Amino acid sequence: MSERVARAALTRLSEPGDLRLATLVARLGANEVYALLRDEQDVAGVYTDVAARLRGLDPERELDDAARKGIRFVCPEDDEWPAALDDLDRCETLQSRGGAPLGLWVRGGARLDQMSRSAAAVVGSRSATTYGAGVAGDVAAHLAGHGVTVVSGAAYGIDVAAHRGALAARGPTLAVLACGVDRAYPAAHTTLLDYIAERGLVVSELPPGCSPTRLRFLSRNRVIAALAQGTVVVEAAVRSGALNTANWAARLNRVVMGVPGPVTSAPSEGVHQLIRTRDAALVTSGADVLELLAPAGSFLAPEARGPETVRDRLPERDRQVLEAVPVSQGASADSIARTAGIATREVAPALDRLRGVGLVERSGEVWRLLR
Repeated sequence: MSERVARAALTRLSEPGDLRLATLVARLGANEVYALLRDEQDVAGVYTDVAARLRGLDPERELDDAARKGIRFVCPEDDEWPAALDDLDRCETLQSRGGAPLGLWVRGGARLDQMSRSAAAVVGSRSATTYGAGVAGDVAAHLAGHGVTVVSGAAYGIDVAAHRGALAARGPTLAVLACGVDRAYPAAHTTLLDYIAERGLVVSELPPGCSPTRLRFLSRNRVIAALAQGTVVVEAAVRSGALNTANWAARLNRVVMGVPGPVTSAPSEGVHQLIRTRDAALVTSGADVLELLAPAGSFLAPEARGPETVRDRLPERDRQVLEAVPVSQGASADSIARTAGIATREVAPALDRLRGVGLVERSGEVWRLLR
């Protein structure tokens, strides 16, 4: 039996992120581990857990059935496998889960390695506010418009806003599911996931037909974090799956970013905590995200500043004279000179220059500001 078939079988037998199985596969190889389990050898206590799933398992037929549905199985031996996923084998575990996936079930025509070469995860609360959804969509659209793949989990709220923002910009997006890629969760996103599969990719560690569970969502988050060079959290309460994704990103030495919300907003409390503890860089736009993820100097976000006015371009002495000109009642050049603390011979030409740019007016021997 090939290593691919064995790995496909193990994704059906185990739960994503099972450290016992990941350790065995790394030591013995998937083929040997699967052979031992079929021979009912209880290595590391795994057989006891998977015995019921072993009955009737036919991985070769499952791979053929998946192929007929346009689903392929990508494993570490393939050229399409993103090397970034292997970082999961070298980072700390979280909540007793970890390790690189045994393989990924993929729906869509794009190549997984190419889509993850330049990618950013955009995640956040399912109960997103209008503000949060708008920001997530704008950030995703900006990233996708620059060719950066937007990675998210296709859930309600921030996730779906991120996918839609990328699609609206006609850019790449990738959805990582906690169920089989032939299923839509939530069901309301069936059309969206079909469209993502056409324009990008839908991937999962779980074989076709599998249902989502809370544990599978938490395991899924590590794949989202690993496929991206950085993770942007837009709205996350103090207990949020998005913070779990940010935690994985930090363990993987990826860039973690947070979009601040109103200080009174409960959905942003978790993000504010990340920023306050310096676990996340503050970002407010897609340009900020690009600046942090791109090679140094490639994308420099413009410095925020107000519009430049005529006053801003005045020489220092002319600004000093302008401050001394009254608003309503006019004043003579001598009076303005005394107020400004500048010699009269310098004030007269300065007033003429200020009149030339439309800031003051003269009426007889007195000067006043133009409204």
